[in-house]
Amino acid sequence: MKTVISNQSELPIYAQIREQIKAQILNGQAAEGEVLPSICQLAREIGVSVITTTRAYNDLEAEGFIAAVQGKGEFSF
Repeated sequence: MKTVISNQSELPIYAQIREQIKAQILNGQAAEGEVLPSICQLAREIGVSVITTTRAYNDLEAEGFIAAVQGKGEFSF
């Protein structure tokens, strides 16, 4: 799963992450039940804070795009 952040975008970074993951789920790049990168792993990969990736994942979970399973990670729906 590839996520690219742009400092030139009008969207906040957490929203860029959220929208890119959402798009990958909707277009089938992330299969149903696929394990997503951990919050810490994604933060490291794209060079942002864990708080930023946590907000993006929380928004995706609230919208029903992913599910968090304690001790197992986040999964796409």
